[in-house]
Amino acid sequence: MTRAMHVVLIVEDDQGIQDVVRILAEANGFRVVVADTCDLAIREAQSHRPDLAIVDLGLPDRDGLHFIEKIRSWSRLPIIVLSARTLEAQRLAAFEAGADDFVMKPFSAPELLARMRALFRRSAPSDLPEGMLELGGISIDLGRRVARRSDGQIVRLTPLEHRILETLARHPDRVVTHERLLQEVWGPHQSDLRSLRVYVKSLRRKLETDPSRPKHIVTEVGVGYRLALDALGD
Repeated sequence: MTRAMHVVLIVEDDQGIQDVVRILAEANGFRVVVADTCDLAIREAQSHRPDLAIVDLGLPDRDGLHFIEKIRSWSRLPIIVLSARTLEAQRLAAFEAGADDFVMKPFSAPELLARMRALFRRSAPSDLPEGMLELGGISIDLGRRVARRSDGQIVRLTPLEHRILETLARHPDRVVTHERLLQEVWGPHQSDLRSLRVYVKSLRRKLETDPSRPKHIVTEVGVGYRLALDALGD
């Protein structure tokens, strides 16, 4: 792959439906994480920071509504409920908890894929800089998650590296605190500054001309980091 794939979290305990949704997602270029319980799904959401979740409501340990409510306490993660519950009150409860869409079982795979794509389009951050982010001789398409050098060579960034860069890019030339970066990239209750520093060091190695004297991903000592921009192209 030449881009960092979007991550889809499938929260489903039925192995057959798991397999159908996983194959559908992977065949269309998404990376998949699967959880078969609510508690595992919450942990996977915190560790993998998926771009979209597809959630069954009838999970063996807790109702899927608990997952939605828990996620909504710290994330705007797009959530599609995939459920056999057909009563209007049940669907409304899912939306009240924070779901973005509701697909009933049995479902059409093309329809589910279309709804996934629609949610990706709707949830694309509107406050990201438009066009190409230029850092020295490297252009980063934040929407497609593709980075290239001026000679066309691909710069391979991991999903977490892209998330860090996207978070910094939402606040160009402004300090983003360690705490905010940790919450937006890794999820709530994260305080491992060492991991953040490791990933920032990796980003600098890939994007800076001289990583030991960074011009773009700038450290604000004791506070956080700041993204110093060259330009925003069309």
